Amino acid sequence: MKGNISLGRVFGIPLRLHYTWFIIFAWVTFLLVFSVVDQTYPIEQRIILGILTSLLFFASVITHELAHSILAIRNNIPVKEITLFIFGGVSQITKEATTPRAELSIAIVGPLTSLAIAGIFYGLHLLLAATNQILAASSMWWLAWINVFLAVFNLIPGFPLDGGRIFRAFVWQRTRDYHRATRIATKVGQGIAYVLMAVGITSIFTPFLPWFNGLLLIFIGWFLRDAARGSYQQVLLRDALIGITARQVTDYASPLVPPHMNLTELVEQYVLPTGRDCFLISWGAELEGMVTLQQIKKVPRTGWVTTTVQDIMTPANKLKVAHADQDLLGVLQEMSGENTNHIPVMEAGKVIGMINREDVARFLRTHAQFGTLSTPK
Repeated sequence: MKGNISLGRVFGIPLRLHYTWFIIFAWVTFLLVFSVVDQTYPIEQRIILGILTSLLFFASVITHELAHSILAIRNNIPVKEITLFIFGGVSQITKEATTPRAELSIAIVGPLTSLAIAGIFYGLHLLLAATNQILAASSMWWLAWINVFLAVFNLIPGFPLDGGRIFRAFVWQRTRDYHRATRIATKVGQGIAYVLMAVGITSIFTPFLPWFNGLLLIFIGWFLRDAARGSYQQVLLRDALIGITARQVTDYASPLVPPHMNLTELVEQYVLPTGRDCFLISWGAELEGMVTLQQIKKVPRTGWVTTTVQDIMTPANKLKVAHADQDLLGVLQEMSGENTNHIPVMEAGKVIGMINREDVARFLRTHAQFGTLSTPK
């Protein structure tokens, strides 16, 4: 997702906040202050409690996603990051589970974690109620209820929700066919999405029913439909990349720029004539580093003459590199993990070119047009 704010790392996993999170945070806080919490209490107390309760709610969402991520890592599945956004949170993994059992365990741990959190908040509710802390007890009750709702909602068998992944794991185990199981789970997920949108539309035009809840159901259904379609397209894309190596999509014409060249020369001799946005830095055939347009733009033009490429480049020891005979799928997973659009390609210890995402997309489109690959539509 674009528009993310970094919140640091939790257990080594990057945690990010999408700007849409502020929308749902404000809505949840408003709901708590003016609806859930007893209105006889002073507004200042209700606002403070509403904000704290909202933060605890999103801490619950983070814990839910962390449970998924930690179990994924234990099953040798890298986790790129956890992002909080308007519909909660999502763990971005770079590859799928390799067995139905791993898929089931990773998927089910999230709802189980939410139920455990609900139990903790309910216990706090009882404790606070027993000590006559009614205001705080009501927020603990709401947190317990919302975590139960989160667990139940995620257990809906609509792929890619946790329930949809659990459903796929069972179908996968029964059919022994991962792709068929994914296709079935996707169709079920899209069907549930359309049901949610239909219920939402009906709610909007039904008297005495809150129109906002109907609108929210439409958005959730729309999101679920697109997420199911996107997840299935990723599976098809991985299929299309099977057997393709880095060598087949390497840009061998990528120029090798000497490290001692200044930025004025780089722009005049390489950037403007080629229109490229990334360059490999090499002395001979040894990779020294890589430089991008973003790095160049950070240097004031008045300093281009005195600044060399070596001064601003990302050195080779900090770069992920691909090997010519490496599977392209593995290369793309590494690029995703590093959040980069370019990666140098090496052979026999020497740099031979570069791979970028646009070239991979163009390669797939070309082969799909001639029927040599089956790519998602």
